[in-house]
Amino acid sequence: MPALEDVVEQEVVVRTLFLSVDPALRCMMNEETGVEYCRPWVLNERVSGFGGVGIVLHSRSNGFSNGDIVIKSNMFWPWQLYSVIHASKLSKVEHKIANTRPSLVLSLLGVAGITSFIGIREKGFIAARKHQSFVVSTAAGACGHLAGQIAKLYGAKTVIGICGSDEKCKFLTGECGFDYALNYRSTNLNGKLDEICPHGVDVYFDNVGGDISNSVLRKMKKDSHVILCGQIATYNKDIPYPPPLPDEIKHLIKERNITRERFLVLDYQDKFEEAVNQLAKWYFDDKLKVRETTAEGLENAGKAFCSMMRGGNIGKQLVKVSSI
Repeated sequence: MPALEDVVEQEVVVRTLFLSVDPALRCMMNEETGVEYCRPWVLNERVSGFGGVGIVLHSRSNGFSNGDIVIKSNMFWPWQLYSVIHASKLSKVEHKIANTRPSLVLSLLGVAGITSFIGIREKGFIAARKHQSFVVSTAAGACGHLAGQIAKLYGAKTVIGICGSDEKCKFLTGECGFDYALNYRSTNLNGKLDEICPHGVDVYFDNVGGDISNSVLRKMKKDSHVILCGQIATYNKDIPYPPPLPDEIKHLIKERNITRERFLVLDYQDKFEEAVNQLAKWYFDDKLKVRETTAEGLENAGKAFCSMMRGGNIGKQLVKVSSI
C-alpha cells in the first residue's frame, strides 16, 4: 500500500476490487492498436485495461470518503492492487449498485452494456411493428448476451444468437430469452438461418467478423442493418480495422443497400447517462439477465484473458482482485 504521507491534496488511495478483461486488449499488444482511443502497452510499464472498480481507503479530497466504491471516468484502470488516483479522474458508484453488485459497473453498466444499448438504438433501427429478425454473433459474450435481450425489449420478433458451445446455447435460450441459439461448431449456419429466417435477416450485431459474419451477411435483406461492434476473429491478424471484406460480400452489401458502418461507442458519450439509467432500470425490474465469469486473483488476469479469447467465458469476463 502507498505511504499515506506521500498522498497529496486531491489524491485518493484506492484498492482494486474487480478488473474488466476485454477482447480489445489484444489490440494493445500490437505495435499499433489501429484505434485512436488507446495506445499499445509498453515494455516495463504498468499494464492498464478497459475498466476497473475499487474502494477508497484514504482520501485527500472532500469529494470522496473511505469506503466509497469508485470507477475511473476515463475508463482505463491499472492492473494492480493499490493505486493513487487524482480525484478529478474518479466517479462514485451509485449506492444501490455498490451495495448489491458493484461488478455491474464493468458489465451491464460498463462499456459492454452501453455499447449494446447505444449500438442497437442508434444503428439497429428496430421497431416492434416491423416483425424484424435480429442475429448476434459471440452471443454468449459480454455484449452479445445483453444485445439479444435489448433487441427483444426494443421489439425484435426473432432473436438468434450464434455461439461456440451447447452450454452457451442453453444459456441464451433458457436464461436470456433468445428464440434460437446456434452452435457454429456443430451447425450448418447457412441452412439454419435459411430455415429460421426464410425472408432474410433484418439486423446483425457483429462481434466476430470472419467466416461467421460472412455467412450472416449473405442472408441479410435489402435495406438491412449491420451493427459493427467487434471483429474478434481477426484480432490475431496483421490487417486494418475494420478488416477488409471479400469482394463477393462487398458487392452484396452494395447491391442490397445494407448499412454497415464502423460503430465506436465513445462517439456517443453524451448518451451514456441515459443508457446507464435505462439498463439499470431494466436490471432491477428483472427484465435483463447479466452473467459474469470471474477469475480470482490479480495473478490470474493473464489466464483469464487467454481463456476469454478461446471462448471460455459466458457473459462478461472479470478478475476479482480483492473483496470489499
